[in-house]
Amino acid sequence: MKTIIWDWNGTLLNDLDFCITTINTLLEKRNLTLLNHQTYKEVFSFPVKDYYQTIGFDFSKEEFAIPAREFIDLYDGDVKNCNLHESAIEILSHFQKKGTRQFVLSAMKQNMLEQTLKHNSIFNFFEGVFGLDNHYAVSKIERGKQLLSEFNIEKDKSWIIGDTNHDFEVAEHLGIKCILVSDGHQSEERLKDTGAVVISELNQLKSHTF
Repeated sequence: MKTIIWDWNGTLLNDLDFCITTINTLLEKRNLTLLNHQTYKEVFSFPVKDYYQTIGFDFSKEEFAIPAREFIDLYDGDVKNCNLHESAIEILSHFQKKGTRQFVLSAMKQNMLEQTLKHNSIFNFFEGVFGLDNHYAVSKIERGKQLLSEFNIEKDKSWIIGDTNHDFEVAEHLGIKCILVSDGHQSEERLKDTGAVVISELNQLKSHTF
């Protein structure tokens, strides 16, 4: 059976502006250069510790756990105000009607992932939801392996749909196909550099051959 494994942040949830505002709060506190849409989408990456170093955090002066905790406290406090991407529910319904298995694989902490999916009234679209056991957003590869194993997913009939080059890396490690959406956390150019199929918005998935 065909399977779609969805990324959450930036792919289904439109939290780009909120993430930029939140990281800028941390940068301003440390007198570091603030990010705009363009600069953010050119530097955001996984693991996020590397991304933090790229934008100026000095972990010889403070442990990574300090800004990581600051960010997640701000993020978790207001993520409920972020909306889904415009056609998210429409496209989830489209694949549900086609009988496609749907899952979420996210770098968000498990309990927060479940909470935000339920808050946006889409939890029931998914057969399984896989987040991380911490808020350091290191990698989704191991959780992806668990997902494939636990749900007996057929790799040759599966796709990861995400918005970062890490989603492509995860797909490569899992041995499944990947489609990337450029209205999330990384620029279209960076996504195209992976060699994956890149679309500009979720609605374009309707015309893709699955």
